[in-house]
Amino acid sequence: MSIICNPVDLPYRYQHIVQPNGIRTVHREGADPSIVRFRNRYFAFVSMTRGFFHSADLVQWSYKYTDALPAFDYAPDARVINDQLIVTASRTDGTCPFFRSEDPLTTGFVEVSAGSFAFFDPSLFQDQDGATYLYWGCSPIEPIYATRLDSATFEPIGERHAVIGAHPDAHGWEVPGESPLPEFQTEEERAIFDLIGGRPFIEGAWMTRHEGTYHLQYAAPQTESNLYADGVYTAPTALGPFTYSAHSPYSSKPGGFITGAGHGSTFRDEFGNWWHASTMRISVNHNFERRVGLFPAGFDSDGVLFCNQNFADYPMRIPRGPIDPWKDPFAGWMLLSYRAQATASSWQTNHSPELATNEDIRSWWVAGSAQPGQWLELDLGTVHTIHAVQVNLADHKLSDFVTERADGADTMAGYRAIDPGFHPTQLRVEVSADNRQWTTLSNGSLTDSAHQLIVPDEATAARYVRVTADTPMPFGAPLALSGVRVFGRGFGSKPAPVAADIRRHSPTHVRLAWPDSPNAVGYNIRYGIAPDKLYHSWLVYDQAELDVHTLNAGEKYWFAVDAFNRNGISTGPISEAGI
Repeated sequence: MSIICNPVDLPYRYQHIVQPNGIRTVHREGADPSIVRFRNRYFAFVSMTRGFFHSADLVQWSYKYTDALPAFDYAPDARVINDQLIVTASRTDGTCPFFRSEDPLTTGFVEVSAGSFAFFDPSLFQDQDGATYLYWGCSPIEPIYATRLDSATFEPIGERHAVIGAHPDAHGWEVPGESPLPEFQTEEERAIFDLIGGRPFIEGAWMTRHEGTYHLQYAAPQTESNLYADGVYTAPTALGPFTYSAHSPYSSKPGGFITGAGHGSTFRDEFGNWWHASTMRISVNHNFERRVGLFPAGFDSDGVLFCNQNFADYPMRIPRGPIDPWKDPFAGWMLLSYRAQATASSWQTNHSPELATNEDIRSWWVAGSAQPGQWLELDLGTVHTIHAVQVNLADHKLSDFVTERADGADTMAGYRAIDPGFHPTQLRVEVSADNRQWTTLSNGSLTDSAHQLIVPDEATAARYVRVTADTPMPFGAPLALSGVRVFGRGFGSKPAPVAADIRRHSPTHVRLAWPDSPNAVGYNIRYGIAPDKLYHSWLVYDQAELDVHTLNAGEKYWFAVDAFNRNGISTGPISEAGI
C-alpha cells in the first residue's frame, strides 16, 4: 500500500491576486475538488488551476495545463456522461458552457454547449436510466436548485426545483463563524461575516446514488471557517423530495493541523472503495487560500453516508484492493514532533522555529535569509521509530519577490492571474540518533511540491530531524515551513484513558470536559447520534475541554474522548449527551 497525508500533495498553482483594497498576494491555492475516475485514471478538477490534475493511483498526481477550459470560473465540475468526460464551471452572469473530452490527456476538450443560463457551484449527475441532472447554488440567501438536462445539448428540461436551504437554528454546524460564536481574528473575517448578515453559504452540491437512494451533498457555512463541512439530504428520486440526514455533517474536520472538509466530491476507486475529497482551509494570505483533502468514505448497513476523519491529517494508506474504511486506511503512526524543540539557521521576527511544530498550518517559521542552505532542526527529546516526515511549505510575502502578472481576469477575489509554470524546490531531510552522524531520508529531485511526504523504505530509529533547502525557493523567497511533521512510534506506554463530563447547554451545543491524562499529547473526540455511529471527530491538543456547537437539534448524541500520545491511542468510554 502507498501512503499519503492530508493535505493532498497536489502541485497547486500559484495565484497572483490584487484584492479590491489594493493589497497584492501571491500564494498557492486549490479548492472545490471534483474527482472522477475515467478511462482507468483519476482526474481532479480544482478551482483556479488553469487545467487539471490526474493520477493512476490517488498518490502521485501530475498537472496538465489547458487553455480549452475557462481558467477563472470557480468550482469546476466533472462527470462522466454518456461515457464522455463533461466539465462545466461557475459564472455569475451570461451562460455557463459545457465541455466534452474523450481523452483529456491527448485530445483535450471541446465546447459542446454554450449553456442557456448562469449558475454557481454546479454538479452534474447521470442516473442509471441515462437521465441527466444539474444541481447548483452558492448563496447565503438562495437555496440549492436542481433541474433535469438534455443529455446531449445540456439544455434544461422542465422546471427548476429548490431542494436545499439553510436551517442554522436546527443545524448547528451551518452557523457561520470560527468557533462558531462567532469570534473574529481579523477585520477581514468580521467584514465577511457582516457582508453575509450572519447567514451561512449553502453551496457545493454533489449527487451520489447508492442502492436506490439519492444522496444530495452540500457545503456550509463558509469556506474560511474551520467548521466548513458537507451535509447530506436523501431522496427516492433525483429531484426529491429530500429529507435531511441527522448524521450531517458527514464530512467535517474542525481540528488538527489543517481544518475544514467542505465542498467536494464522493467517488469510488478501481476496487470499489468510496472516497470523499473536499476543501481544507489556510486562509492567511487570502480567505481563498485553500487545499484539498481526501478521506475514506462509505455507506453503512443502514445506508448512511459517512467519512472516516479520525486523525485525518495523519499518514493514511491508499489500498490496492477492497478495504474496511474504518480499520484499514490509518497507517498507525503517531505524531512525534508536536512541540518538539526547534532550532534553525536563522529566522524572521514573529516567525520563529517553534511555529513549525505547533500543529497549525496557519503559522510558520521563515528563514532570515533567502540563500540556499537554510535549515530547521527538531529534537524529539528521545529516540523514536520514524516512519514518515511531512514537510509543509508556506507562502510568506511572496509578492515582495515577484512582479504583478498581466495575464489575469477580474474575479470575486480581485484581479487574479494563475501561474501554470513549474516552480521546483529541493529539500534535504536527514535524521540522526546523536546529532553527529546523519542519515539522509530524502535528497530527491526537484519537485513542484508544497506538502511533501517522505516515507523511507525502512523505519529509522532517530531523535533529530533536519530539513535543509539545497536550492533557492520559488521566486527567490526565503524558506518558510508551516509544519515539519514527524510520524512513527515511541517506545513508551499509551496514555491512561479518560472519561468526559458532558453537559448539553442548548439543542445544538454541548460542552465536554475531561481529566488531563498526564502522558497524553492530545485527544480525539468522537461523537454521533447513535453509540455505534460515532461518525464525527474533533482533534485537539493542549486542552481538556471542548465546546461543540455543531449538533442537530432534537437528536441525542453520544461522545467518546480518546487520549493519544507518541505511543498510541487509548479509547475512552462512550457516554450519552441527551437532547
